[in-house]
This record gives sequence, structure tokens and C-alpha cells, in this order.
Amino acid sequence: MAVKGKIIWIAGPAVKADGMMGAKMYEMVYVGRERLIGEVIRLTGDTAFIQVYENTSGLSPGEPVIGTGQPLSVTLGPGMIGSVYDGVQRPLDRIALAVGPFVRRGISVPSLPVENKWRFMPLVKRGVRVEPGTILGEVQETPLVKCKIMVPPNYPPGEVKYIADEGDYSVEDVVAEISTDGRVEKVMLHHRWPVRTPRPFKSRLDPVIPLITGQRVLDTLFPMAKGGTGCIPGAFGTGKTVTLHQLSKWSDAQVILHIGCGERGNEEAEVLTGFPKLVDPRSGRPLMERTVLIANTSNMPVAAREASIYTGASIAEFYRDMGYDVLLVADSTSRWAEALREISGRLEEMPAEEGYPSYLASRLAEFYERAGRVVVLGKPERIGSMTLVGAVSPPGGDFTEPVTTHTLRFVRVFWALDANLAYTRHYPAINWIQSYSAYVDTVKSWWVEKVAKDWHILRTKLYQILRREDELLEIVRLLGPESLADEEKLVLDAARMIREGYLQQSAYDEVDSYCSPEKQYELMRIFVEFYELAEAALRRGVSIDRIRAMKIIPDILRARYEVKNTEVERLKQLREAMVKEFESLPIEAVAG
Repeated sequence: MAVKGKIIWIAGPAVKADGMMGAKMYEMVYVGRERLIGEVIRLTGDTAFIQVYENTSGLSPGEPVIGTGQPLSVTLGPGMIGSVYDGVQRPLDRIALAVGPFVRRGISVPSLPVENKWRFMPLVKRGVRVEPGTILGEVQETPLVKCKIMVPPNYPPGEVKYIADEGDYSVEDVVAEISTDGRVEKVMLHHRWPVRTPRPFKSRLDPVIPLITGQRVLDTLFPMAKGGTGCIPGAFGTGKTVTLHQLSKWSDAQVILHIGCGERGNEEAEVLTGFPKLVDPRSGRPLMERTVLIANTSNMPVAAREASIYTGASIAEFYRDMGYDVLLVADSTSRWAEALREISGRLEEMPAEEGYPSYLASRLAEFYERAGRVVVLGKPERIGSMTLVGAVSPPGGDFTEPVTTHTLRFVRVFWALDANLAYTRHYPAINWIQSYSAYVDTVKSWWVEKVAKDWHILRTKLYQILRREDELLEIVRLLGPESLADEEKLVLDAARMIREGYLQQSAYDEVDSYCSPEKQYELMRIFVEFYELAEAALRRGVSIDRIRAMKIIPDILRARYEVKNTEVERLKQLREAMVKEFESLPIEAVAG
């Protein structure tokens, strides 16, 4: 029997109701006469504290609160790809068609299009014994994604009593029945799953396969692994959103979840209008055919912002369980943490540092721990991954504030955006001194096996040049560049070339926007060999000025946007031309 109470107190998105004896923590409830969606977040006797996911203006004490007996859940099934949801999985695109551009309070539209018919292809026969996660059939959700219809993870093992024939079915049609211990469990094309509960899996695997993003500074210096965790902190204007868009567009994940969590409305509007126009670079199909967007802007109810990342994680885990590599980007977790802080303040909880609740760190840990590359439940055996990347927006670019410092405890890749680099038009503005990746050694074997045996050696040499430049710049600031020896001046020259010709990358250049692993390697090889050959030339007696005047240098710097990914052979020819020019340098050009 549903619990029924009444409102006794309202403070913004927080509501207190009494007469709620029997309610459960995180139970979904309907609040007020307009049946606003809410969630129980604290219980004291028969009084429940509820966070409401819709605007509470106009609510008054005495209005009813009705429990559903179920936790806040998402509906998982075909029809999610290409959709635009809010933080509690209400389909904004279909709401706009139903009631116009403004979301009316209390409106209820199914998360999946119930009127659609999907072509179901059965993959098991009657009498077969199945377990949770076993694939019963599949539906071609989009040309890029097949939705696998699985036994829900919370069903017991049993025997297939009925399996539907190939045909067209709606998400609410029963396509299988599983008999277990005298009970019959019905399987439809969709099932419900509580957002705050991670979906189970068999075992976790080591993150040994890189997530190729096509961004040189990320793939080469600070690689992300499939199933890994990372964060992109940066001040306003440093390029967080563009970097996340590049990850969404170019990474070799098969399904993309983009969560606009508390972002400004105009930025999220760019995503909603821009993404449908993008083309998937591998298939030539629209990118939205493998993308789910969750839009929860800063002017939407703050409580729904808190739920949005759990909604996104549950959808991502659903596709991970099918055996797909899924990338979830959250922009930004700082706005999510601000929602936590506001709700905590309304509940009069004891604040911790900078007003954030004391459980901020544990909530961040719960979110990032849902990432991983795993062996999923059921038959046939398959491996899926969910990679989590969260943008962090520290006020004033202060990386010592609580959200950034706590996030760094739980992620293994740190892509630090630098305002000074952004102001000098160096994009992506990733600071190569502050940033780090714990996956360099784990993904090394993939690069060595798939791209080049000396990848790790070259990457180390490239990074050493950049580190050495950082040390020398301190001397230059104090004593000036003329105080350096020629060998040290060469380090500065080589590092400048690496910055301009390798680390910089234009998101808006047709050739430079994406760089294949093979092109990344050949470019890196050119810059490292240039430095080594120049160093040898100095020892041979060639002057630094003669090296600086080499005709090949402009060609090397232009290669990143002149040589296409399919023209890697041109880079090998460029390297050979560079070697020949070094061999022809005259020794008599030595000063003194």
C-alpha cells in the first residue's frame, strides 16, 4: 500500500512531509496536487525530507505526498539513443512536441517512445537455461547501435518458457518469459533500474586499452584507458566544453553519454543544436545515432541536477552490459556539487569546507567508481567498458578548492587546463607540467603492439624536452636568454616547435581536428629526431643560428594541418628530407 503523507514545510527544492511512516530512503514520491517528482533523502520518525525535481513555486503545506514504493529509476530499452533527456530522464524533445518549449510542472511523458515498433530478432530458443545478463535477442536501435535485449540483472536464473518470434514489437510488449522455481518472470523490450545502484558485473579487468581521442596532447602525453576515470579542471574560458565536445565526437567509444549538468543555457543550447549536425567520422552517419544527451541547465530545478549524473551513469552501464565501449562526459561536476551544497543547506546539515556537505568526497567516489572495463553478466561472454570524464569548474581556476581536490583522489587522469595558455591561443590549453596520467604504463603495450615498438621511448624523450624547457625558463626569467649555452637554447627551440607543431591542435580545422595514432607517432618521431640530430650537429660544430635557419622547420610545423591521416607516408618523406638537410649543414658555420 502506498504511503501517503502531507507537506508541512517547504524551502526551495526541499520539502518536509509527515505521516510518511513506511517510506524508504531514496524512494520516489509524488509531491503536491500536481504530482511533482521527488525523492526521499532523509527519514526521521514518520517525517520525510524530500528533494523535489521540479519547481516548487506554488506548493503549500497540507498538500499530499504519495509514495510509489520504488526508488528513483530509469527506463532502459531501445529508443534512448538520439534522445535528449533532463536530469530525471524526462524526454525534453518529446515534451517540446507535446506542450511547447517550456516544461510544464507535473507533466508525465514516457521516457521511451511507446508508440514505436522495433524489429526484434530472437537469439535463444525455448527450454534454454538463462541467467541474469544473458542476451535473449536484439533490436537495431540505430544504424550504429544494436540494442541487446537482456535478462535484467535482478531476475533469478531460469528456463526460457516463451520467446517471441521475429517481428515488430513496442517497448511494452512481452518478448520472453522465464520460468524459475514455479514463478514466471516476463521480459519486455525495456526494464527499470534504480539510478543510485550500480549495475552488477562478473569481474573487473585491467585498463590496458587506450581510449583513442585523436587529440595529440591527450593520447601521447596523458592517455586515457577504456574504463578509466579522468577530470578536466579549468577556469572560465579555458576550453573545457570544446575539449569535451572533441572527446564526444572523435573518441573511439561506441556509445556517447553527454551530461550538461548545471551548465549555462546558451552553452547547452549549442550542444543540442550542434550535435545533431555532427557526422560520425568512422561511419559517416549522424553522430546522434550513437549519442544520448542529458540537458540539465543552471536555470532548471537544482535537485534534478544532483540526480542527472546518476541517470547518465545508469544509461551508460546499460550499454556497457551489451559489450559496448561507452564514454560518459559530465559538464560539470562542480555544478553538481553546488546542487549538493544547496540541498544540504536547506536541510540545515552541518557544512564542511567552503559550505559543501561532509559527504561530498564519498558521493564523488560513488560516481567515479562506476567506471571500469568489465566482464559483464550473462551469455555469450562479452567485455564492456564505461569511461568517465568530468569537467570541473573551480572558481577563479583555483585547483585547491574542495571539488577539484576530492576529485583528484578518485580519478587517474588529470588534464589541467591553463588560463595563460588559453589567453595565448594555445588550444587545447592542457598544461603539460601540471597534468598527469596513471595509464601511461598500462596502455604502453597496446601502442607498442599496434603502432610502433619505440612509442614509449619517443614519448618519454618528448616529455623530457618539455620538462627541461620548464626548468630553463626559470633561468631565462632571471638572467635572460643570452645566459644559456647553445645546447640549452636548442632545448628551448625544440620545445617551442613541439608546442606549436604537436601540442597545439585546432578543433575547427578539417585536417587537424582529429589525428590518428599512426600520424601522432610519425609527427612525434620527427620532433624527437629533429632535437637529437640538432644536438649531434652542435657537437659536430654547427652553429645554433644555422640550425634555426633550416628550411625544413616551417614544413615540420605545418605538417599537422597539411598532412592528412591517410597520408602518413608524406611524414616519413618529410623526416628523410630533414635528415638529409642535417647531413648537409656546413661545419664552417660555427661561431668563433
